[in-house]
Amino acid sequence: MEGIEDIYNRKFKKLRLSLLDHCNFNCSYCTMGSDNVASKPQQKVDFFVKRVAKLHQYLQLDSIRLTGGEPLLYHELDVLIHELNKLDIPEITLTTNGFLLAKQASKLKNAGLGSINISLDAIDELTFQKISKRKKVQEVLNGIETAIKVGLNVKLNAVIMKGINEQEILPLLQYAFKLNIPIRFLELMAMGHLHEQAASQIFTKDEILSSIAQHYQFTRAIRKASATANYWQTQEGYFFGIIANESTPFCHDCNRLRMDAQGNLFGCLSSNKSVYMADEDPEELLKQKLQYAMKQKQSLKFTGSSLSMLEIGG
Repeated sequence: MEGIEDIYNRKFKKLRLSLLDHCNFNCSYCTMGSDNVASKPQQKVDFFVKRVAKLHQYLQLDSIRLTGGEPLLYHELDVLIHELNKLDIPEITLTTNGFLLAKQASKLKNAGLGSINISLDAIDELTFQKISKRKKVQEVLNGIETAIKVGLNVKLNAVIMKGINEQEILPLLQYAFKLNIPIRFLELMAMGHLHEQAASQIFTKDEILSSIAQHYQFTRAIRKASATANYWQTQEGYFFGIIANESTPFCHDCNRLRMDAQGNLFGCLSSNKSVYMADEDPEELLKQKLQYAMKQKQSLKFTGSSLSMLEIGG
């Protein structure tokens, strides 16, 4: 079967799969401040595997990223990873806040997980608590270091917000350099409750680079096609990236498709309209649904939406 392609030669090659719609953190850029509880029952492993298998058969996916909510709260995560590996998708990755990772890292590695992105917006305990509404940043640090020890490829993600955690850029950078792992700094996304309010809190790519340039010299690396991040390399040989939805949009070659925990497909985070995918969808109907999702993609720039990151993942 052949996939679909739009007038900009974009194809769906990377699937981001949200496993559940709740989290054990309460980050200010994701939620409105109230504690998160499970609003919908968790789907069975088979629910996801059947749909991913069908999408892979049609799209020939390059990778699948498991997200949430917080995917480490999914009860059968290692079983799901094991079953997804049978589909021969080249890369299976996961994005997590890392709080439960130290206990699960070895099991996930053995199930076939290849790499993991870990959100860490601050190392300072008070700043970490201000953003996440949770204590014990050390639990996340333990998770990061355990993941490295068991052989997972680890990247760090840090959302930088003006007036809140820009002072954490250098400590985060130095921590990543110490562990010899990449770190990406993210501009705040205009999503969910911040859809109309994000502008005043965005700490831009240029501001991030300016902060780093006070202590490091660096050169820009060549961007990989369809990558969300641009990377720089310091004179010491370390890499850091910036995902700048606002300053440096990457819509022109975006190849990502998203599915939430209920089986709804989204072609772009700039749209909160979805189309439901059933595992029994015939090929022609699936094609129509994927074409609908493809039309959601922006030609120039991410515009954001009222879609909650809690439900669709990072």
